[in-house]
Amino acid sequence: MIRAGTAKAGTTVAADPSATAVRLPRRRGVEFTLIVVAVLLSVFGYCAVGLAKHGTVPPGAAGYGAGLGVLALLAHCAVRLRAPYADPLLLPIAVLLNGLGLVLIYRLDLETPADRAAPAQLVWSTLGVALFAVAVVLLRDHRVLQRYAYVCVVAALALLTLPIFFPSVNGARIWIRVAGLSFQPGEFAKVLLGIFFAGYLAVNRHALAYSGRQIWRFRRLQLPAGRVLGPIVAIWLLSVGVLVLERDLGTSLLFFGLFVVLLYVATGRTGWIAVGLLLALVGAMAVGRLEPHVHSRVEDWLDPFASIEAGEGAGQLAQSLFAFAAGGMLGTGLGRGHSTLIGFATKSDFILATAGEELGLAGLCAIFLLYALLVERGYRAGLGVRDPFGRLLAIGLASIVALQVFVIAGGVTGLIPLTGMAMPFLAQGGSSVVTNWIIVALLIRISDSARAQQHEGPAIP
Repeated sequence: MIRAGTAKAGTTVAADPSATAVRLPRRRGVEFTLIVVAVLLSVFGYCAVGLAKHGTVPPGAAGYGAGLGVLALLAHCAVRLRAPYADPLLLPIAVLLNGLGLVLIYRLDLETPADRAAPAQLVWSTLGVALFAVAVVLLRDHRVLQRYAYVCVVAALALLTLPIFFPSVNGARIWIRVAGLSFQPGEFAKVLLGIFFAGYLAVNRHALAYSGRQIWRFRRLQLPAGRVLGPIVAIWLLSVGVLVLERDLGTSLLFFGLFVVLLYVATGRTGWIAVGLLLALVGAMAVGRLEPHVHSRVEDWLDPFASIEAGEGAGQLAQSLFAFAAGGMLGTGLGRGHSTLIGFATKSDFILATAGEELGLAGLCAIFLLYALLVERGYRAGLGVRDPFGRLLAIGLASIVALQVFVIAGGVTGLIPLTGMAMPFLAQGGSSVVTNWIIVALLIRISDSARAQQHEGPAIP
């Protein structure tokens, strides 16, 4: 038997690169096929709503399908051009979730004709896809973002501080309203803080893991030196403190979870998970007792039917639970539910209740599986990339989606106290949908680099 690169006479012969190179499948055809399926499912849902409410196909069905299809095709072309080795599932999942969100908001608009949100959501979705394409085309190497870690944290703190100077909305100062337009700066700040945490921990991960003092007798928990851990803890405390002043406790919990997850990934010490859970429990108990706005939500969570027993009617959480119960296994059908009884937050915080009632447990599980697959693909991209910054950034971005889904789904189903946040891609909120498209763009860029590095060596900046 003759080994590769060796002649019969025992002399060494240079291996032929063309003979040993393995052509890496790009799988863009798979991505395109899945995008077509996602667009068709969204158009089918749009038509189902019209048939259920009016008995006819909505007159704007063709325009809706064409608009969503053009946006999806634009995003696909950007990936095909600049990220040919990217994961083929990330973009179709985002298109399907965004399309389903537009369908649910349109369905709820039919119950509130004076307050239509679907047209504005479509505009924000267009902006999100445009920024997605710009990020994929212009950002050739995700490692460039590490150079701007400190610029990102300054911008994030500035964005978090701005809502303090604007009036509160529904008990929280998280919105900025200018000339009839409103956006939520905290949505953009979470991506910027994710970049900063990943950049700082990538540089100081060895000092955090192997230096410092042991805490009492716990060998698994070693407190790093203050000069290393101090700056990132100070930034985290400052951001969370600002959010507490603004009563945006949902985003505070999100930032805390992101900080703990990335600290654990950077150091590999499981003790940080235990410390994080303990601090989260203590903080939640303190805020739940001292903050009236949060205390009322904790009371609703402990007894969601108390207002009914008091003769005051069902509150939002009770109506949400009724909607899930009415949905059963297969749901009432799109357009045939009554989740509008929930009240003012039906299209935002409680849009998952509409999905649960009209799509049933089966549809709800399918939505959760889409989110789980999106997060899993983000983690896979992080594990596949070689540089520490890319690994931490991908895991951090995927964890943002995971934590946000858990907090919102847990709140509307009564698992945990309710906190005001937007369900990624589904809920009404321009800032949220734009931010989530940026997250998907960064995950696609990292996944492209991961697969290219595995088969072709380090990516060229």
